[in-house]
Amino acid sequence: MKFAHGRTQSDEIKLRWLIVGVLATWIGASFIWPLTSVYLNKQLHISLSMIGVVLFCNCAGNILGSIISGRLYDKYNPYPLILWGVGLNVAVLFLMAIFHGWPEYWVWLTITGFLGGWNGTLINSIATSLRHYQGRYVFNVLYFSQNLGVVTGTLIVGYLYDYSVTLLFVIAALLFVIAFINALFNYRPIIGFHKERVAKGQSGDTQKAVPMPKRNFIMTMAFFTTLGVTWLMYMNWESNLSVYMVSLGIPFHLYSLLWTLNASVIVIMQGILARFPNMFKNLFHQIIFGICMFSLSFITLVFAKDFAHFALSMFILTLGESTAFPAIPAYVNDLSPKTSKGKYQGATMAASGIGRAFGPLFGGLVIDQAGYIPFFWVAAIVIALMIVMMIPIYLKLAKKLTLYK
Repeated sequence: MKFAHGRTQSDEIKLRWLIVGVLATWIGASFIWPLTSVYLNKQLHISLSMIGVVLFCNCAGNILGSIISGRLYDKYNPYPLILWGVGLNVAVLFLMAIFHGWPEYWVWLTITGFLGGWNGTLINSIATSLRHYQGRYVFNVLYFSQNLGVVTGTLIVGYLYDYSVTLLFVIAALLFVIAFINALFNYRPIIGFHKERVAKGQSGDTQKAVPMPKRNFIMTMAFFTTLGVTWLMYMNWESNLSVYMVSLGIPFHLYSLLWTLNASVIVIMQGILARFPNMFKNLFHQIIFGICMFSLSFITLVFAKDFAHFALSMFILTLGESTAFPAIPAYVNDLSPKTSKGKYQGATMAASGIGRAFGPLFGGLVIDQAGYIPFFWVAAIVIALMIVMMIPIYLKLAKKLTLYK
């Protein structure tokens, strides 16, 4: 393989400040999305079909924000971009605390979706500027932090929801204030990074962006397709699986417990991967292992009739999530030229967003027409086909890929 090494940055954002930003924003975001369906249906009396439209708009906003911010990162100074994104999120959350009726809640949720994609892509893009750590280590740590934030946020929201919805929005806004202050004082080194890449002609603002080599592009598209398809199936764990488990006589609180298991396994696995970043021979092997686990988890669902079997399926699924999902953006980073890091990190998040947006609809259609068991087989087979697609492409292109370290 050919390597395009960059000079090590002596003045770059400290990884710990990126972790603080990820933790604060994901804890804050986890105060919002878990209560959306329950709040809209039980308190605002919105139909489930309309709630589906609201959640779709949130995902669509996320995709749009990811694409736009990724492209802007490559051309302009990222420092004001991240400050504007987090600052506007603070404003929207305070507005949600004051006005959370219908249909304004729909508007706010769509905007937070856009800003979530904007800020998430910028964080991932800024992470590509770090040179003191391996890319796989950085993305594993950020993914660990993201899920630690989800664990913390979803744990707290269950206790505060019955007390006050307004308080939840206020606390979420204050967490984003912390993220804004953190970015204001600790993300300034990215200004120097931007000036350096402008001086070197590595910014799309000063010259035409260097196109991704054709072989890199083919490999990247394979990753994006796999990511979108995997999320398409995975989202049914968050939507349709609860109905299936309850229909089998399993209490709803045990379904919720599965997500505690999910978050706990992710945190543990990311801790292991952060401690042993070379556990897998390379990132591609890590991705293949993860996608295999996704497929296997749906096969085990075919035979799941009690909570223990669903817990086993969730454990296997989480092994896939905690290995494949952080490895894909890390590999995409290695395949992306310096002038288009943000563009392809944005596309990575957009691919995930497309799968999340259409997943419940796709699963619902298959389940309505054929039932749960056929859907599990469809999900397992389609995900397995992604492995069948990726391996020959990788074997053919691996030695000809250009890696931008």
